[in-house]
Amino acid sequence: MLNPPGLLPRTGIPAHLAAHMTMDEQYDWHRSFLKRHRVSRRTFLRGSTAAAMAAGFAGVFSQVAYADDAPLAVGGRHVGFGPDAASQLRFSGQLSRNPGSGKVFLDHGPTPALGGTIEAEVRNLVTQVPRTDGGVLAAEQFYVHAPVDGLPGRLPHFYRWRTSDGYVGEVVSASPAMPSSRAALLPFRFTMMGDQGIDETPKQPEGMPAGAYRNKYGQGDAPGARNMENIQRQIVANNPDFHILAGDICYADTSHGGGPDWFVPSGAAPNDKIDAYNPFTWDYYFQAIENSAARVPWMFTTGNHDMEAVYGTHGYGGIMSRLDLPGGGPAGCPSVYSFTYGNVAILSLDANEVSYQVQANLGYSGGAQTSWVDQTLGQYRADPNIDFIVCFFHECAYATGIGGASDGGVRGAWADLFDKHKVDLVLQGHNHNFERTDPIRGGQPVKPAPDNSIVYPDTDGTVYYVVGGGGAVHGTFAAGETYRGHENPDTFVPGSTLWGSDGKDRKEDANWSRVRYARYSFIRVDVRPGVFSSEMDVTAVDENGQEFDKVTYRRLVTR
Repeated sequence: MLNPPGLLPRTGIPAHLAAHMTMDEQYDWHRSFLKRHRVSRRTFLRGSTAAAMAAGFAGVFSQVAYADDAPLAVGGRHVGFGPDAASQLRFSGQLSRNPGSGKVFLDHGPTPALGGTIEAEVRNLVTQVPRTDGGVLAAEQFYVHAPVDGLPGRLPHFYRWRTSDGYVGEVVSASPAMPSSRAALLPFRFTMMGDQGIDETPKQPEGMPAGAYRNKYGQGDAPGARNMENIQRQIVANNPDFHILAGDICYADTSHGGGPDWFVPSGAAPNDKIDAYNPFTWDYYFQAIENSAARVPWMFTTGNHDMEAVYGTHGYGGIMSRLDLPGGGPAGCPSVYSFTYGNVAILSLDANEVSYQVQANLGYSGGAQTSWVDQTLGQYRADPNIDFIVCFFHECAYATGIGGASDGGVRGAWADLFDKHKVDLVLQGHNHNFERTDPIRGGQPVKPAPDNSIVYPDTDGTVYYVVGGGGAVHGTFAAGETYRGHENPDTFVPGSTLWGSDGKDRKEDANWSRVRYARYSFIRVDVRPGVFSSEMDVTAVDENGQEFDKVTYRRLVTR
């Protein structure tokens, strides 16, 4: 059973079929359904927060109905690194309407005077999903992408979006990565978390119930709490050089373990098998992160909620329209890639392919991803300019949180490779909390690593982090919390879940869990390249800016 009870897609597929369907099979079912339920493009819903912005509406999250004569504007701006992070940036945004014969341009240059112009690529994303009343929810969105290459490393590059309708956006800047030449290395910072979501209920389609498709309140949250917004504010305040997001980006798809957030038109009775996907959630998400993502490269990987059955390419067709990921991984694996920033190499992996808990994309690359991981890690470990290697993905190799915990498929596929190539950090999401292990080698902790300790990854092992408290309702721990100021002298976790190949949860005793914090948080990573040794401080920070864990990672520079 690929999608057991509680993890079934709720996009109209009969439950007895959905339980055994891969993502590609779910997509084929939708295509077949739509052939029998034709929809006129005149009935498509079209909307974007960019339209509200262009119309002068106050507030980041304002939204107006789509209109063909609305100003053609660009909102929800976000920037990422290209395949060569030290010389390439990828600029993206969302259009307020169908551009028709209109054109969209990126003006850019090394100073605010700009000087260069390129015409943007427009990607038209069509979404069609069955509705409870027997009809089809049909939506259309337009995204723009513009690549800029040949940039000098780490220097700011200025840009603005412009359209042939007369819209001219503000001039802001973003910077490519610092080159990996050791002679040029300087200290830098990045931030990371996963499982973000949005704090607002989308206004499209009309009649959305209050609270649908937005982050829920966790135990202890005040009414009206805006936990995603709080974390986002902290990301901006920490001013990283780039940011990593380890999947479950905005929760437009609440399937695969999500709550009952279906949209019920015309007063029809709720149906827990239909209307669990709302593409307009993405509109709000891009607006919510724009205050950072328009100026700082945001690098994404995919989680279980990012497999969207209404699109092709293993459910990643929507991601490929909305984001401009660097590529370079195996064919057909859009969220598998790597990049370097200074003396750190970073690999983005798709744990959906090896997860035993959520198996809808299990094995889709035929092993190509794991082979790529082995080869790429070997190349970076042999590179004298690279000190630290960081891998990030969604489902967890090592975790004890209730609901997600550890995934035997992820651990079995990659943990030995992380040992083989002496990976320094593994950053995970999925469990909506924070957890840090002691350094692990061969599945066992090598030594205790309490708060403010120093770890030598070359000899001590790899440390695994869960940083899934980016805003979605926080999780819990059966064994309780233990963190700075609230340390439990015994961090042992008996009977923690380990998902098996049969999709069932087995039990294991976890002797490697060191820090557990149940609420919203992110990590700040400060890297200090050196001549004789290099260091990397990883600090856990809560939604109010309070630090609650810190470890320093140190590697000797021997080449």
